[in-house]
Amino acid sequence: MKDRSYVSADAIRSDFSAAMSAMYRDEVPAYGTLMALVARVNGETLAADPQLLTRLEATDSLERISEERHGAIRLGTAEELSMMRRVFSVMGMYPVGYYDLSTAGVPVHSTAFRPVGDAALKRNPFRVFTSLLRLDLIADEALRNEAAEVLAARRIFTDRAVELVGKAERDGGLDAADAKAFVGEVLETFRWHDRAIVSAGMYQRLHDAHRLIADVVSFKGPHINHLTPRTLDIDKVQALMPEEGIAPKAVVEGPPTRKCAILLRQTSFKALDEPVSFIGEDGAWKSGSHTARFGEIEQRGIALTPKGRALYDKLLGDTRAITRPAADGSNAAEYEAALARVFEAFPDDWNEIRKAGLGYFAYSLTEKGRIAKAYGQAAGWDIEALIASGHVQFDPIVYEDFLPVSAAGIFQSNLGDDAAQEFAASPNQVMFERDLGATVLDEFAHYAGIEKASMEECLGAASMADAAE
Repeated sequence: MKDRSYVSADAIRSDFSAAMSAMYRDEVPAYGTLMALVARVNGETLAADPQLLTRLEATDSLERISEERHGAIRLGTAEELSMMRRVFSVMGMYPVGYYDLSTAGVPVHSTAFRPVGDAALKRNPFRVFTSLLRLDLIADEALRNEAAEVLAARRIFTDRAVELVGKAERDGGLDAADAKAFVGEVLETFRWHDRAIVSAGMYQRLHDAHRLIADVVSFKGPHINHLTPRTLDIDKVQALMPEEGIAPKAVVEGPPTRKCAILLRQTSFKALDEPVSFIGEDGAWKSGSHTARFGEIEQRGIALTPKGRALYDKLLGDTRAITRPAADGSNAAEYEAALARVFEAFPDDWNEIRKAGLGYFAYSLTEKGRIAKAYGQAAGWDIEALIASGHVQFDPIVYEDFLPVSAAGIFQSNLGDDAAQEFAASPNQVMFERDLGATVLDEFAHYAGIEKASMEECLGAASMADAAE
């Protein structure tokens, strides 16, 4: 068994991400148009900013940007969530963070499956924001029970996919033939199905309870509802989308435009109204429609510390106390102006952000630091002195995760103006992790560990250099 050659989890993840992208491009042609636009804007942004190009090349981040995607799926049962965790584990993707979207009027809670190691992220940073429907938030008990029965009867994974997951767990990996089969079989889970598994009447009742509930319960599987490329200038993409025949949502979710990007900004085009069929009482299929799948773009900034995140949340709350973005975009300019004004309270300089303890940074030796043997002695092994003397530099650590308010905003803008509904805030990470079958990784501790390790590496080099004297 040990002599067998297994395909790495990173390679399987890369193959799956590429296969998913190709499938979604076929299913949603506007996604291909969006990809071409993002590639053009990224190229123009790098050409206009040689310093950005240099830093991305130095941190090995340039190549990953063109490959970067995140997707989103919505699951219906604990069994589906637990199995999905096992599937993503084969691809080297693990649950990071807990998100309660009930506070924003969406009856789900979620995690993000993604690679967590630096090398794995640079190879392919594919992420899937994975939500579990909160049936307990459906007020109508009869409808809740009917939905539970429908979900209990469906099987979203092929038998072969389940078999291959078990084989990977048992043997410690998959060979080339099995890895290829795994990608093909798991892709079926994410494929669009235009025939509902509920009647038109039940679909309408689910839809009336919440459009997202209808999307989760009514179909054979959790079709991928969007794939998201990463851009270096989301405002430019937003402005150019109409020229490509794509109507963007009115407001970019997340923080305002800044010199030093923080956390995550997202925009999207409106969800497609797609033809689907419902089985009638007479056994004949009848035409209908469903709205769920859309295109999304994101721009990623620095990961914030708990202090930085608290400030971000406060400023976002202060902005929304002034004006909340209307689903129809009627007050977009007013909201964006308020957002920019309020966020002037958040430093927009990397060193100020660092010194205030608002963001996470990766420290590394400069060329001067690598060749100078005596810099550690001169700096006294103090990171600030090493920076001041030009021996150590710092780069923002990219935020690899998500924002619940932004996710809810994207959901709502694409599900219709009346999609936002009132649910009592009911975070339940204990229940989510029980259903998941694992604990989720704490994102703050993860980023702090990356920062600490980079700092210790620089200080260790300084110490060794001093000892060499």
